[in-house]
Amino acid sequence: MIGSHSGWSRILLVLMIVGSLMALTTGVAFAQDSTPFIPTEGLKLLGAGLAIGLGAIGPGIGIGIAVSKAMEAIGRNPDAAGQVQTNMIVGVAFAEAIAIYALVVAILLQFV
Repeated sequence: MIGSHSGWSRILLVLMIVGSLMALTTGVAFAQDSTPFIPTEGLKLLGAGLAIGLGAIGPGIGIGIAVSKAMEAIGRNPDAAGQVQTNMIVGVAFAEAIAIYALVVAILLQFV
């Protein structure tokens, strides 16, 4: 039957949960060493750069495509320019909000 769980699937689920909890708690057990081998400041800056870099690629491409298609639509039907421009600006604002979220994450990574 669809939706019913057999005994093996429940056992497997319990084992996966127990295994993941064990994996999460072993880091706490071995965290007694006070000398880190990895420079954390450099990794924080690398993470911040990757966050804003990768977080801005999608909105940048999306905004470029949206504006390009809006200009094509206005070129084909100049009478609908006001409506097309309004919808384009709303879409660009939503895409830009995602880039702003990436910027906030990058700033948090850098200063926290």
